[in-house]
Amino acid sequence: MARDIKITDIAGLMEEEVQTIVDVVAREWVADVVQQTPVDTGRLRASWLFRKGKLQATITNNVEYAEPVCFGTNLPPSWKGVPRSSPPPGFPELIGKEKATVRVPELIAAFRRRN
Repeated sequence: MARDIKITDIAGLMEEEVQTIVDVVAREWVADVVQQTPVDTGRLRASWLFRKGKLQATITNNVEYAEPVCFGTNLPPSWKGVPRSSPPPGFPELIGKEKATVRVPELIAAFRRRN
């Protein structure tokens, strides 16, 4: 059953919806990126950081070879122009695009059903 929402409550409800979606998607995204990160020593996989802010989240990795491994760019000379990663180059962005097109609409629908 739908609940009655005062027009003055809509902004707060929408902010709550966006924050909930950001929290869930960012946590799932970083978990998927960690799982797909190739492992040699485990340092790259262990270095993913997740920071949550108001209506946004940031996922980063400060390991010096994260960019070549994850995106196939800025390759060191010793790689002779050939990426050395088992997932496709850009896999963190590919995961994000999938979350945006599949998971976000699911979460929006679920949130709105509850409210």
